[in-house]
Amino acid sequence: MDARLQRRVQRYGWDAAAPFYHDGWSAQLRPAHDTLFEFADLRPGMRVLETACGTGLITFRAAETVAPGGSVLATDLAGEMTAAVARHAEAQGIGNVKTARMGAEELEVEDASFDLALCALGLMYVPDVQKALSEMRRAVRPGGRVVATVWGERRNCGWADIFPIVDAHVASEVCPMFFGTGGPGALKAGMEAAGLSGLHETRQSEVLEFENAESLLDAVIKGGPVAMAVKRFSEEVYGQVESDFLSSVSAYRKDDGSYAVPGEFVTVSGTV
Repeated sequence: MDARLQRRVQRYGWDAAAPFYHDGWSAQLRPAHDTLFEFADLRPGMRVLETACGTGLITFRAAETVAPGGSVLATDLAGEMTAAVARHAEAQGIGNVKTARMGAEELEVEDASFDLALCALGLMYVPDVQKALSEMRRAVRPGGRVVATVWGERRNCGWADIFPIVDAHVASEVCPMFFGTGGPGALKAGMEAAGLSGLHETRQSEVLEFENAESLLDAVIKGGPVAMAVKRFSEEVYGQVESDFLSSVSAYRKDDGSYAVPGEFVTVSGTV
């Protein structure tokens, strides 16, 4: 897919997913976020740049940790995502979070203007991951850090069949390289190519708990990367996609109707 078209797909797709993303994924992604924060080693007074902030799952946690004196600039390609973060910041009176709609590959910030750049599970959607990593590095001062978390290998993520299931009904190509960054050494190599040093990588396996089929479907279909593609479906096709996906994860359904779906994450940090 052409990179410009891919960015458009991502922008409008995540606009569609915004109402479901926060509640659908906040608990399930917490272990990965914990690792990212461990690598980030946030301190009061730090200036933080966040790429692909989504609905703010790590934004406000970072903002609380760098207070007093620190700040977070939360950026995302999807306007509905940054709008959700801005509304929450205003409603809660959180003054050290600012938002801006911008793509990961063209961060409209000055060189070396941040102490730390973070990206939690956003690089999988970027057409040019290498450029995004280089932009994060450019934005960070010498001695500062870049930390990113991505989904791991496809074979270790139990919900991964949603992509071929959706593509069987519409040629969405929504995430043609989704698991590319999670391959062995891929993210680490990208950071090294971006000029980062002192690289540290970890790969973690987790179980993603969903209360029932409805919560799983809301997260993966309505609040995930296929959200825009499925909006094109008829009611009949949409129902078939839901049925096919639940069949693909049936091995992870527990006796009480809840689901325990395996997932894998990779986190890498590097120093500028």
